[in-house]
Amino acid sequence: MKFTALLAATALTATAAFADNHGDRTGWPESFTVGTASQGGTYFAYGAGWANLVAEELGVAGGGEVTGGPMQNMALVHTGDAQFGMTTMGPAAESRAGTNPIAPGLQMDNACAMFPMYQTPFSVTALKSSGIATIADIPDGARIGFGPAGSTSDTYFPRMMEELGVNFERRNGGWSDLGGQLQDGLLDVIAFAAGVPVPAVSQLEVQTEVNIIEFTEEEQAAIQAAFPVAAFEISADAYTTLEAPARSVSMWNFAIANCDLPASFVKAAVDVVMSDNERMVNIHRAARTTLPENWDKNAGVLPWHPGAAEWFIENAGADIPADQIFGN
Repeated sequence: MKFTALLAATALTATAAFADNHGDRTGWPESFTVGTASQGGTYFAYGAGWANLVAEELGVAGGGEVTGGPMQNMALVHTGDAQFGMTTMGPAAESRAGTNPIAPGLQMDNACAMFPMYQTPFSVTALKSSGIATIADIPDGARIGFGPAGSTSDTYFPRMMEELGVNFERRNGGWSDLGGQLQDGLLDVIAFAAGVPVPAVSQLEVQTEVNIIEFTEEEQAAIQAAFPVAAFEISADAYTTLEAPARSVSMWNFAIANCDLPASFVKAAVDVVMSDNERMVNIHRAARTTLPENWDKNAGVLPWHPGAAEWFIENAGADIPADQIFGN
């Protein structure tokens, strides 16, 4: 399966400092790709950004590719069609269990944990002119855009809406496209599962008035009881529309690597991303939690890539059991 590479970083000559720090390039690929998601979503902006950063720092050509999101990224990284990717813990667990809808029955056990990224909040947006300000306001049969088919949002948000008693027509598409459809009146609601601020929502705010709809305490509790998510608050400074934090739920995201990649290559890539958080935050504000101490958010869902495990053990004091490291 082929995907269009939208961003590619030109490989740069390694500096003397690089040679000192990452001298062993045995088995390194000549180039790499990072599976992201659709344009207009956080995965694309974040993933293309760290791909270019790693390419520049390591002197290896690489970039981000548009994909269908976490489920498809698990499949691409498992098969080696993408060296790196991004996923959320729910789709990761389903993929390893063989219940990924892209390849039912295939246990995707060759995708390894690389580094923690951020939490994905689940949030609902409607035009202010629609009068939809709460989940209870969503009309019967509402047209709801849930993101690309097979994405974290499309996998979990329809089930969450059903849990809350919402009756809807399900629509899929890229985030930028769905944002445009909402603005044009072709959708009533868009239900995002993406790191905040979601680029498509930020763009909508500039062009029109929107409501960013929070869950009630009861709705939040019901979703937590039924799904692998945690309580979350979208900060008031994430969007100009918000005047106070918005109650939500979230799921952790991890970068993943094909388990067969050389340990020295993966360790070097992890070092680029994790050693300078300010650079990552400049790529996307969601990276404020792309921190070494969040290594434990994997919680045994994915086996660690040996190179990544080595970096976190050496630099974050990570207590990663040997049986959670691939190949052990």
